[in-house]
Amino acid sequence: MSELDDFLTWVTTEEYAAELALHHGDVAPRLAIWSHDEPVTLLGALYTASGWEDVSAAFRRVADSFGESTGYERDIVAATVSGDLAYTVAYERSTGTMFGEPYVHTLRVTHVYRREDGAWRVVHRHADTPPAAAAI
Repeated sequence: MSELDDFLTWVTTEEYAAELALHHGDVAPRLAIWSHDEPVTLLGALYTASGWEDVSAAFRRVADSFGESTGYERDIVAATVSGDLAYTVAYERSTGTMFGEPYVHTLRVTHVYRREDGAWRVVHRHADTPPAAAAI
């Protein structure tokens, strides 16, 4: 298996499970797959943060905002590995309740990863809503 295949296996299993858990209000798996070493940054659809203390607090607020999740899927558009750095570009689609209201979201998401002690860790997330004409 290639280095990219190994990375994508982790992304589509462990990272996907962490994102799914977050959509059900459980932040612990996401906190576990993120680096706690600086720099870590978040340019999220809801919150922006820099540094582990602020990033992890933002993730807790996101988890607390979710109610019932009725669906979460991610379509990876591009991914690569270069040494101890990697990235993914994806669309995330989710449905459920957030802040007590029903929602249907499509987000464009870019993640940057760093290999630490042989394990992949997320170090940056950028998420935004695509323009209406580009939502796929």
